[in-house]
Amino acid sequence: MSKGKSAVKVDKKYFNLAESPNELSLESGEKLGPIKVAYETYGTLNEDKSNAVLVEHAFSGDAHAAGYHEGDDKPGWWDDLIGPGKALDTNKYFIICSNIIGGCKGSTGPSSIDPKTGKPYALDFPIITVGDIVKVQKHLIDHLGIKKLLSVIGGSMGGMQVLQWVASYPENVLSAIPIATTLKHSPQQIAFDEVGRQAVMADPAWLNGNYYDFGQPERGLAIARMIGHITYMSDRSMEEKFSRKLKEKSKNLKFTSDFEVEGYLKYRGDAFVKRFDANSYLYITKAMDYFDLSGDKLIPKKKKPKIRFLVIAFKSDWLYPAYQSQEIVKLLKARNIRTTYCEIDSTYGHDAFLVEIEKESHLIKHFLRSVSGSLANGEAGENGETDEYSI
Repeated sequence: MSKGKSAVKVDKKYFNLAESPNELSLESGEKLGPIKVAYETYGTLNEDKSNAVLVEHAFSGDAHAAGYHEGDDKPGWWDDLIGPGKALDTNKYFIICSNIIGGCKGSTGPSSIDPKTGKPYALDFPIITVGDIVKVQKHLIDHLGIKKLLSVIGGSMGGMQVLQWVASYPENVLSAIPIATTLKHSPQQIAFDEVGRQAVMADPAWLNGNYYDFGQPERGLAIARMIGHITYMSDRSMEEKFSRKLKEKSKNLKFTSDFEVEGYLKYRGDAFVKRFDANSYLYITKAMDYFDLSGDKLIPKKKKPKIRFLVIAFKSDWLYPAYQSQEIVKLLKARNIRTTYCEIDSTYGHDAFLVEIEKESHLIKHFLRSVSGSLANGEAGENGETDEYSI
């Protein structure tokens, strides 16, 4: 166990909702139910339930954000940020993280059993949006008896969910920390997602989504992940990590993986198919592409919720470039929302939100300390000041 890692053992919990005849109404007009939500919690909810922080996972993440499950050799995906004395200090805050619907790590998704047929939903699973995802999370938060979240935090698609909370339930959020994210996907971002989807659907083993009795469309899903992983890194980080290093002493001069970067991408693709469902890949990327809180959709002109923002971007992130975070800040400033914006100097590209823990921790720790001291007393959102700086 590396230095700073949590030794805490955690268990996955489940929350059930939308039992018949009270299925959940989705933005598509379809209904979904029953729904199972997998989630984990860390720390203790205080007596007045005012210390809850909701952590939103990114596209291929899950509810296991910190600590260890029994038998694990690796902790949750944001363990460096969650725990005693860390940025999301479990001695102070009650941390919640749930697996999104449409996923494949315990919450209802296309690989779940459709009660009407007794078989996996596959493509009978309804199209979902980020709004639907957050709507389910709101049911979970209500179930936990929490009226207001001290903060909602997440990176990448997790940042989209943060923004959706502000748009859908502003009265239930005291502060928001969207990291390396956007108000809407650009054509380039949609294009990368579509190439990934086409890679999955072009695999003969996909079988129009009905592959559950036969095994994953592994090659298609692996290629989709390889494409995606290239966008998570930066030109400089790939140069520093791989350059043009060969796996062997000399070139094979064949169509084999001669270069270390080729082998690395193949490894990442092969590892991904062992933990992720191909249909979930299709549904979640589509939800990301449909996401759009630009214009007045995030905060209507005549409304001014008392929510304080910390917006974080990374200079080398070309998947969700800093200008998209700046667009969020510009919109917030126009609505006179108190906002802090920080652009972190990093060479890690989009992956920086999972890697630059020390810099993120400094920002998040001080922000939440300030929020705890002022927002509960109604001091947030009283002016449109924006603090901007780089580290």
